[in-house]
This record gives sequence, structure tokens and C-alpha cells, in this order.
Amino acid sequence: MPRSHDYTGVAGSSRDQPVQAAVLLVNLGTPEAPTAQAVRPYLAEFLGDPRVIDYPRWLWWLILHGVILRVRPARSAHAYQRIWTAQGSPLRVGSEALAARLQEKLSEACAEPVRVALAMRYGQPSVPAQIERLQREGVRRLLVLPLYPQYSATSTGSVIDAVAEAMQMLRWPPELRLINDYHDDAAHIDALARSIEQWWATQGRGEKLLLSFHGIPSRYVREGDPYLEQCQATTEALRQRMGLDETQLLMSFQSRVGREPWLQPYTDATVRELAAQGIRTLDVACPGFAVDCLETLEEIAMQNHEFFREAGGDALRYIPALNDTPNQVGSLAALVMRHAGGWAEFAPRAGSPA
Repeated sequence: MPRSHDYTGVAGSSRDQPVQAAVLLVNLGTPEAPTAQAVRPYLAEFLGDPRVIDYPRWLWWLILHGVILRVRPARSAHAYQRIWTAQGSPLRVGSEALAARLQEKLSEACAEPVRVALAMRYGQPSVPAQIERLQREGVRRLLVLPLYPQYSATSTGSVIDAVAEAMQMLRWPPELRLINDYHDDAAHIDALARSIEQWWATQGRGEKLLLSFHGIPSRYVREGDPYLEQCQATTEALRQRMGLDETQLLMSFQSRVGREPWLQPYTDATVRELAAQGIRTLDVACPGFAVDCLETLEEIAMQNHEFFREAGGDALRYIPALNDTPNQVGSLAALVMRHAGGWAEFAPRAGSPA
């Protein structure tokens, strides 16, 4: 618990500040550069989070610092180098673009000024730093939107921890609301379906569509994490919206780490199996990722494309994430307006279609 003089705050009234409400988007995070030196502290923060890996701390500390952080940073840096752009990390660039487009949308839709800010759960800008900054700007009502459609303790739960920690350090915390998930939100499902359909309209349609979600240890689900159920609900909602059955639209899980069983079927095993069955063209979308990142651009579009080709397939075609497209910006704006209901700043502007 912080001592009284450790609390941060703004002297005087915030009533004269022009912006009193804000939306804080939170994404996973990214290293500052595609180098082992930059990746190491990022991985240490990410993998050191007990929400992500819940082994006994002493045991995991030995594994993490004695083995993983000695080997994995170089491998991860090589993967980042494959997708890094002149503008920087795709996740950071894409998240910043999404925040900017959402700012524009809400500025058009809301009766009063609303600030949209971006934070990263791991790396910079951090959740505590952004919340403190918003408070200093006069924000008294804060809506936090983790960019994870499906809830998991390993993702959204960890964001909640970071927000709670930040709030404990403020002398006068803002009024707070947090969007827990939006896995079955009708506008979000429609945005996903339209994105896939638009991609098919220009690129043609593969023989099957695979939805690849980030995996978590199966044990977490047995212990109460709703992630698997929400991934299944997203998948089923997309099947119904797009008129596809279970043989046409499949589901799998990627990005497993370690020897503990994770959610199955595994994506890498699935793409190999489909190629062996004679599927020549496979389309893959990743509806658990709001913005393209290492796991979509390198793991799916590159690694799993190679796995599919090696097993006899012709082309694994990755369908991009929603990113800052009008489909996603519109669905997130509607989500924000609904969850911020009752806050005067978010009242619809007269004549606004939102």
C-alpha cells in the first residue's frame, strides 16, 4: 500500500480542463526494436506476469531467468525482424492508427470532447503512465477497452490488474468502467464477417476457412477461465452470420509454449493435417487479434504457410486482422457508446448517425 506522500494527483480543480472523459485502449505490447537486447526486458515483463504463467514464483523465476531469457530473446528477435517495418512494430503502428481512427469517430459522434489514448500492457506506453497522464489532463471518467475480444485471465485479467494498480497510486482516481469482452457483440461479429467476405471478393475463396485463436494452457480453462467457451461462441456466431457449417469453418489454437497441454486442436497440427487430406488452398483468420502482430504476420502468414506447403498444400492465405478499417472502428465506437451510457460526454451529438 503506498504511503500518503506517494500518491499522485493534480492540485486544484480539474473543472477547467477541456477533456473530462477518456477511452483507454490497451493492447499486449511490443519490444522497442527487433533485437535480442530490446526483446529481453519485454519478454521478462510479459512472461514474468503471474497471470500469464502461474507456476510457483520461485520455480518459474529459475526457469525464466535461468533458461528462457538466455535463449528465447534471440529467436524472438529474428521473428520480429521478419515483420518489422520502416515505421516500426506492426502492433504499435496498427494500434496507434486504430486509436486515431476511433478518436475521429467519437469526436464526430459524442456531444462533448472525449479523449482516446493507447497503452500497452507490457512495454511502453504503460497502463499506469497513461492513466496518470489522463488524470493530469483533467479526465474524471475513464472507460478502459482491452483489445482482446475474448476474455482470458492471461490477457484482459492482466489488464485489470494493471488498471487496479494504477488506480491505487492516484489521490483522486477517475470514475472507472472496463469492457470485459466483446466476443459475441453483434457489430463485432458483423465486422469480422464483412472483412472476410470483402477479402474473398478480391482474392477468391479458399477451400476451407480456419479461425486460429491464441492458445492458453488447458488447465486454466479447467480452473475457471472462460476463454475456450468465448472462442467457441465467436466461431459459432461467425458460422451463423456467414452461412458456413463445421466442415467449412474450423477452429484451432496457436502460440503454445512449454510442455503443458494447451487448448486443442493446435493450429500447426491442423494446417498439416488439412494439407495431408488434400486441401490445396486454406484461408486463415485470427479473430482474437484486433491488430496484426507477430502472432499473425510471422507465426500464421509465414511459419504456418511453410508448414502447410511442406505437408502438400499449395497456399495458406492469411486474412488480415480488422486493424483500423471502418468495420472495426465503427463496431468499437458503438461498443464504447453503449458501455459509456449515462456519461454526459458520450451522449450522441445532435444529428450524428451514431
